[in-house]
Amino acid sequence: MLSFVVAAAGAVFVYMTAVFLIAVLAKDNSIVDVAWGPGFILVAVVTFWLRPGFEARHLLITLLVAIWGLRLAIHIFLRNRGRGEDFRYAKWRKDWARWFIPRSFFQVFMLQGIFMLIISSSIVLVNRSPESGLTLLDALGGILWLIGFLFEAVGDYELKRFKQKPESKGKIMTTGLWKYTRHPNYFGEAALWWGIWLIALSVDSGWAAIISPLTISFLLLKVSGVKMLEKKYAGNEEFAAYARLTSPFFPWFPKKK
Repeated sequence: MLSFVVAAAGAVFVYMTAVFLIAVLAKDNSIVDVAWGPGFILVAVVTFWLRPGFEARHLLITLLVAIWGLRLAIHIFLRNRGRGEDFRYAKWRKDWARWFIPRSFFQVFMLQGIFMLIISSSIVLVNRSPESGLTLLDALGGILWLIGFLFEAVGDYELKRFKQKPESKGKIMTTGLWKYTRHPNYFGEAALWWGIWLIALSVDSGWAAIISPLTISFLLLKVSGVKMLEKKYAGNEEFAAYARLTSPFFPWFPKKK
């Protein structure tokens, strides 16, 4: 197990350092958001190839992570293209002043790398374990992953189409999946990682990887996801009206006006 953890940690360190150097040259820390998904693909591929042989579960977990990570990276790249540095990083660039580069390395890139390793624990546990045959937990995990993936992908697509319409400028997305949850994409990402954890439950000590979905759920709900985005809409009357009727995270039928 230790060799898999060391290999994953080494790969993430080299990868995030390379992304940091690219960001410094480009003067745009938003690159780290594009790099998030592929970082997990790297962990999955490195631990996948460390095994002398591989079976269905190893292939399944690696494939699911690759599909999710690649779609997310493409989506964020296309969304951010031509927009300049994200407002969060632009603010830190101003606030941190001459300490921006070292603080960016440790507080943005290395910190994300640490979270990447923690969330990847399910992947590492599965890929380091001997094959024992697929189980009902693998099927349930795959189904939950698919539900989460669809919520994230469809939610992102709906929001993209909404923002492309000139008449949508300054308005709040309230249709499609966004009618049932204010954050279908964030819910979807949390759900798919819970699905990956269910798959990990089929291997020895897989329960310990619960730190993976707990961490991503905490980040999405309390740190960089829901909390940060809704803070941006503080004082917006249209959003306040939408929030009164719509579930904040878990999909549910909207309240009646």
